[in-house]
Amino acid sequence: MDDPREVARRIFDAGLRAADPFAAVENALDRVQSPALIIAVGKAARRMAEPALARFQGAPCLVVTNYENAGDLNGALVLAAGHPVPDENGAAAARTVIDALQAAQGPVLALISGGGSALLPAPAGDVTLADKAVVNELLLGAGMDICTMNLIRQQLSELKGGGFLRCAAPHQVTALILSDVVGDDLSAIASGPTAHPLGTAADAIEALQKAGIWARVPDAVRTYLKGAPPLEPVPDCTNILVGSNARSVGAMAKEAGKVHVMSDPVEGDVADAALKICDEAQPGITLWGGETTVHLRGNGRGGRNQELALRIALEARARGWTRWVCLQGGSDGRDGPTDAAGGLVDQDTLDKIGAVEALLANNDSYAALKQAGDLLITGATGTNVADLGVMIRMD
Repeated sequence: MDDPREVARRIFDAGLRAADPFAAVENALDRVQSPALIIAVGKAARRMAEPALARFQGAPCLVVTNYENAGDLNGALVLAAGHPVPDENGAAAARTVIDALQAAQGPVLALISGGGSALLPAPAGDVTLADKAVVNELLLGAGMDICTMNLIRQQLSELKGGGFLRCAAPHQVTALILSDVVGDDLSAIASGPTAHPLGTAADAIEALQKAGIWARVPDAVRTYLKGAPPLEPVPDCTNILVGSNARSVGAMAKEAGKVHVMSDPVEGDVADAALKICDEAQPGITLWGGETTVHLRGNGRGGRNQELALRIALEARARGWTRWVCLQGGSDGRDGPTDAAGGLVDQDTLDKIGAVEALLANNDSYAALKQAGDLLITGATGTNVADLGVMIRMD
């Protein structure tokens, strides 16, 4: 067998290729009427805009993406903004998007990918960007699933939860969507700018209370949610899914050949996810997709993929596995506030790390994997379809 670490990386890369935003959009453009305006938002926005600009030459195009994926694009205005924490550039970009939608003279083509929620904050009412930043940090540290986080974000934004469509009315909007949400709920991807909201202000309050962070939310946010007016009806929209986590897992399986693909996506807390993966991992190659969560208890650096890789290494050792490799990575190439996509670990990883349990307790998975030389570094991939995993067991 080839080097199993190289095999794992090759399988992972096949999943990334299947999520290539250019091909995903290009294959769907025959279903799109000529637009008067193109707006691309998310981590894959710049790459998604390229084939649309080639097909609909002359249509004005606005691209909003994260700093790592930003760059000049002929025929488009590219705006860079903060992710995962919204910043002033994102607020300015959101206003530019709103103005463009309200000035549109005809059909709008929306190109949406993961990350759009943080990139276009557009605070509602008297809520400020600083308030939204505090809320976002609280949500990221509370171990919430992405749908619950986006339900709350929608209530605090002029663009999320169908707000994009309200701004574009009365013009028709067609959205090509690259999903980073397990299950592909269009209301959750980028907080659903072209979909119906996930809930109400009352639902958002309940979720914040259940997570134990309602009292820590800024006063302006609590005041707005308690007095928020009912949302206006969402205009009709043609939403077309062009890429997803499940499609990338399927491409990985095709690349790997004879494999076991976990039947359910890997979700929930990373500690539980590590147990689930090791319970289901069979001799040979096992693949999965999904998106886990981490409860932040320390002040270290890392992300859900890095922490999950370490916890899998601990569980594999506890089970006495002697020859194995596991790759766990985010398809966007950035796991948490780090330059790593995740981890590529094996039976020797833990021997190269001092005090791994203490590092995990401090949520310092980046430092742990860096000690071992087992960080998965891909650079910004230009796409985003949640997380992908590969386990190769040779014992």
